[in-house]
Amino acid sequence: MKIAVLPGDGIGPEIVAEAVKVLERIAADGFDFTFEFAPVGGAAYAQTGHPLPDSTLRLARDADAVLFGAVGDWKYDQLERALRPEQAILGLRKNLGLFANLRPAILYPELAGASSLKPEVVSGLDILIVRELTGDIYFGQPRGRRRSPDGAFAGEQEAFDTMRYTRPEIERIAHVAFKAARGRGKRLTSVDKANVLETFQFWKDVVTEVHAEYPDVELDHMYVDNAAMQLVRAPKRFDVVVTGNMFGDILSDEAAMLTGSIGMLPSASLNEKGQGLYEPSHGSAPDIAGQGIANPLATILSAAMMLRHSLGLPEQAQRIEAAVQTALAQGLRTADIHAPGTEKVGTARMGDAVVAALG
Repeated sequence: MKIAVLPGDGIGPEIVAEAVKVLERIAADGFDFTFEFAPVGGAAYAQTGHPLPDSTLRLARDADAVLFGAVGDWKYDQLERALRPEQAILGLRKNLGLFANLRPAILYPELAGASSLKPEVVSGLDILIVRELTGDIYFGQPRGRRRSPDGAFAGEQEAFDTMRYTRPEIERIAHVAFKAARGRGKRLTSVDKANVLETFQFWKDVVTEVHAEYPDVELDHMYVDNAAMQLVRAPKRFDVVVTGNMFGDILSDEAAMLTGSIGMLPSASLNEKGQGLYEPSHGSAPDIAGQGIANPLATILSAAMMLRHSLGLPEQAQRIEAAVQTALAQGLRTADIHAPGTEKVGTARMGDAVVAALG
């Protein structure tokens, strides 16, 4: 099984190293993993002049799965948009057809006190956010800047983006979400803004039509502003949430804080063939890069998702997830989840603890 490893920028190389360490421990039990490394993001721009070199893209296309760190660095903010590190992840999503983003937000009992909400509100939290990843306003055309052609500010500079979805795009993400809900609590919430946006009235209509194929799953619809409120008011009312690219981007980060830290939130981005890109939901955190204090657990849990969704090893995925919980039960905490009465450890020590818990 060929795994493309793209560490990226900032803390990316540090946290990816710990996930690879865990995967190597799994491989020692008789699984054949081949790791091939390539630069991406700012690191790739520094080497090649482009955040997603052709060689990196070819490696990702040829791999069974991609383990991705994080991209971004303030020193590249002045580059033209097409050359900024963040364009690498957008390019991978587009070129690999990674349309379905799965972001579980699970609160481990050991971290109930680390959540920004009261323990009684979040204890037992287990939400899966299914985000459409290749459409919406992030990719819609036309987009750009121009002189405003009409209105009160005609002739003034303006910027514009286009929000759009086709029926097949909505149908395929809806099927992913309904199937996920069928395997969990059989409840799906579709988040939209149908009261204002024509795009999301269409979204709501198509999701409702697809629901007819899943009569065993309960479907409800919720406006995105209400969903954002309910996530902090009564988050356990949700089981699976499906939404568009922009809303999913925002809501999944909000859900991350319910779990105690975005450093605990893994993600999987899948195409129609089951090939996936696996990355933590957090960014590159250049302010703490090289200090050895970043939380590697989201990346380790992303590697577990890779075993489950792309490499067909669900039992090994469960082993990793159980090992993470064992490390937390031992009282080990990185700085982002540290609390009185627990032991603050660095990136490598936390990775070593997960490996040790694998036996």
